[in-house]
Amino acid sequence: MEAQGVRTDQLRIGDNIEAWHRGRLFHRGRVTGVVPALELFWILDARTGTRKLLDPEALEIRHVDEPVEQPARPAKLEPA
Repeated sequence: MEAQGVRTDQLRIGDNIEAWHRGRLFHRGRVTGVVPALELFWILDARTGTRKLLDPEALEIRHVDEPVEQPARPAKLEPA
């Protein structure tokens, strides 16, 4: 199955993307790393705040114009 949309070699660190599969949004986030030779890239997932390795062969990758909101990290508690 050939992926449609953005190819790995068109991605740059800092790009905001959405990853779709069969008409459903699976991931949304900011690109943190790209390996064009392997056709793989990482994002910081906006929903979970974790890093995800994505395979554009299995997903349709789309650029999004607006910045992707990252989840707020809980404040560290100071010892009493």
